[in-house]
Amino acid sequence: MPDRTASAHDLVITGGRLATPMGSFEADLGIRDGRIATIGEGLSGAETIDARGKLVLPGGVEAHCHIAQESGMGIMQADDYESGSRAAALGGTTTFVPFAAKTRERTVAESLDLYAARAAGRSHIDYANHLILPDAEPETIAALPAAFARGVTALKVFTTYPKVKIDDAAFLAILSAAREAGRLTMVHAENDAMIAWMTERLMAAGLTAPKFHAPSHPALAEEEAIFRAISLARLADAPLLIVHVSTARGARLIAEARAEGVKVWGETCTQYVTLTHHDLDRPGREGAKFVCSPPPRDAAAQAALWQALRMGTLSVFSSDHAPTRFDETGKFFNGLDAPFPKIANGLPGLAARLPILFSEGVVKGRITLERFVALSATNAARLYGLAPQKGSLAIGADADIVLWDPQTTRTLRAEDLGDNTGYSPYEGMVVTGWPVLTLSRGEIIVRDGALTASAGRGRPLTPGTSILDDQPGMIAVERDAAQRLGLGGAPDR
Repeated sequence: MPDRTASAHDLVITGGRLATPMGSFEADLGIRDGRIATIGEGLSGAETIDARGKLVLPGGVEAHCHIAQESGMGIMQADDYESGSRAAALGGTTTFVPFAAKTRERTVAESLDLYAARAAGRSHIDYANHLILPDAEPETIAALPAAFARGVTALKVFTTYPKVKIDDAAFLAILSAAREAGRLTMVHAENDAMIAWMTERLMAAGLTAPKFHAPSHPALAEEEAIFRAISLARLADAPLLIVHVSTARGARLIAEARAEGVKVWGETCTQYVTLTHHDLDRPGREGAKFVCSPPPRDAAAQAALWQALRMGTLSVFSSDHAPTRFDETGKFFNGLDAPFPKIANGLPGLAARLPILFSEGVVKGRITLERFVALSATNAARLYGLAPQKGSLAIGADADIVLWDPQTTRTLRAEDLGDNTGYSPYEGMVVTGWPVLTLSRGEIIVRDGALTASAGRGRPLTPGTSILDDQPGMIAVERDAAQRLGLGGAPDR
């Protein structure tokens, strides 16, 4: 332990440029007992880190990743909490929130117990869990207050995939339960019937190669489901996050709803601003590496998504890390010649998320440094109830800090990214800007690309309610019977 008589701080980071969503400035940062204690000038500490020429950023918060989870095909993801947290840390992320997936056969409590056991003693970084719900049975809804008390950050629902999709009535029940607890509902929004209709016709025509996964998930399927999800959230006056938005119109629907006060937020992911449907048309089976849902779209969609990130329509930038290996245990679980509907969905990206967002966003002038901080850490921490402990350089916050070299250039290689997938969809991409030192609660966990933390040091988090103060909400007039009948009275909230 450091000698407290010698200094007011255990560790001081000096000479760097601190970046926040509100601006950046040069200052020293002092850490005591794993938390940020002081931001000022001329600070002293038992230890000092020289950050001259570096950006000092809050550690990334990754709130959309699939770790130690079975896929819809029954495939266990390639990453557990050890390897997944390793990849996250190597990429500058210090907190992640994987999913705990309830099945129709398991209760909520049994599902949370299972994922708690899978995480125990494994993670290098702090973590929490979202809860995937495939049903809204009375016993499921009744179990949610206890689930939130155990640390569930948000609920996630799907409007597609036979094993997990819910109908509108169940969606409304889940939205209402989350709203009552001050939590967020996330939705994978695609119209299941449209996807099935397109898939049937493509297969009947013999169009079975990986590239046909893209047209089987048309943009209209996403846009219809986004509009429907927003309408349900508006009726319930419940907060909603549309995950992995991939289309320009999907982003516009969110922008329009937000302009009217609806409690809706949007997320996009690395693949939708860097890849296109042409990547699924690579030679042989290579296209299978890029099969994910929704699929990447085109260059025009990329430009629209960057605009939405810049303007704040999309508030979160995630990886949707879904690691399935490029072999018979993963992508080709149903055989090397499997048609596109039988190719496992998902791609890896935990470690690449922040370097790509910085390089393609900040360096190329698409977003500001301040927006980068908000998208990479602060907004997710606020939406999922992890602020102010996580996601910001604030007095009292955990000292989850990344020293970022904005000038260094790296070529992305799967072997350097830390996960167990065995390939990267971003292989060979050259990025400018890289995390050179990462601290979690004041402890150095990555230095110069090498993990120094031990598995199991990461702690489970107990989030609070979401901080959703930028949208006032909008009551559908039909919900306010007194107002509709001209009887006065307060709105029915």
